Amino acid sequence: MKTLPIVIKLGGALLDNPAANAPFFQALAEFIQQDQSVVLVHGGGKSVDRHLELLGHKSEKREGIRITPPEQMREIAGVLAGQLNARLVGLLRARGVNTVGLTLADGATTTARKTQKFAFDTGRVGEITGGDMHLIQTLLRHGCTPIFSSIAMDSAGELLNVNADEAAAAIARIVSARLLVLLTDVAGVKDGTGKIIRALDRETVERLTQNGTITGGMLAKVRGALEASEQAGVATLVAGWNDSDVLGKLANTASETATGTLFLPMTQACNV
Repeated sequence: MKTLPIVIKLGGALLDNPAANAPFFQALAEFIQQDQSVVLVHGGGKSVDRHLELLGHKSEKREGIRITPPEQMREIAGVLAGQLNARLVGLLRARGVNTVGLTLADGATTTARKTQKFAFDTGRVGEITGGDMHLIQTLLRHGCTPIFSSIAMDSAGELLNVNADEAAAAIARIVSARLLVLLTDVAGVKDGTGKIIRALDRETVERLTQNGTITGGMLAKVRGALEASEQAGVATLVAGWNDSDVLGKLANTASETATGTLFLPMTQACNV
């Protein structure tokens, strides 16, 4: 591995309709082939919702997380670590990328436990407590692109469901990534005139929240991205995957041609 990797988190919506999103997957394949140090992490909430509904299960979300009853855990893992992970492996392999589909637990890449962040019972929702970069380093060194689903295991080997943004941030921290990228359905955070804000830190986020610039659904996305940046300890770019040139602009996050909004952890914000 010649350079520190970029960790890219893909939203599950990209995998819902791969035919319609074929240009993005072609661009992603080309980017990986040029960079050779990319780690992918994916979610898939809507696919999980549809699968559980077909089985007659109720999906419940609270404080931004999916409540995961033990009886649903195997089905959720089947969608994320099975169906969607294999689909993404296939989409990129068909475009010439040597991919390896993984869970967060494979090769002891992460250690995890049932989350302790909430006052209510979340079921089998997990949080990452540590990890080892050896497997990722080995795969990248041999020209393989790791693709992680957001499924982890506790110390007893029982499955855990981890928020995909948190999973990506944990992987970024474990590998000391040079950049964490969260690709979503929004192009970035906009100011009052509709212009994309290029960079944000916690102090600026709080100011823009108080003056009403950041409100509603965007507020949850902003706070999630800021938390991911601070958890990973690296700059985190939030950008829209439907920007046809988003991947081509990743190398220029500090330039006028940059795309999306860059969230800076406190240590970096102090040096800007």
